[in-house]
Amino acid sequence: MSNNSLPARPSVLIVDDEPGIRKLLMITLDENGYSPDAAENGTEAIRKANERYYNLALIDIMLPDTNGVELLSKFKPTRPRTRKIIMTGNPSLQNAVEALNKGADAYIMKPLDMEKVLTTLKDQLNKQKEQKETMVKLLETGRVRARIEFIGREGTETPDVR
Repeated sequence: MSNNSLPARPSVLIVDDEPGIRKLLMITLDENGYSPDAAENGTEAIRKANERYYNLALIDIMLPDTNGVELLSKFKPTRPRTRKIIMTGNPSLQNAVEALNKGADAYIMKPLDMEKVLTTLKDQLNKQKEQKETMVKLLETGRVRARIEFIGREGTETPDVR
């Protein structure tokens, strides 16, 4: 995988208590080049997210053990950061604003329009890629700056110490 490409099979964690929705998303995502995994509640989702990295998480707002919005902040910080998308069958402006304020990157409504889901996932992967590229540029800029400061202090350049 080159720096300028998306992951070959981006990983997606589907968090929904409805088996039919999980199955539909698992099949659709797999057929469209994703590596899907599923959790039926918030507890299972956090356990899975702590065990492996997911590029994306599709999170139902209504879960049996927690509110999907509350689950957003429980995902461990990763680089690049997992992009989180809230799904809801009960859309409201208040829910959307709350979800976005708590860290959701996107918001989609049920019943799911699979073309919209796939478009949203692709958009979020592109944003994740841009975020990663920005971070790499900042790190490289920091390395160059540190090297220049070292040369300025020492008067000579030493081998690259990454």
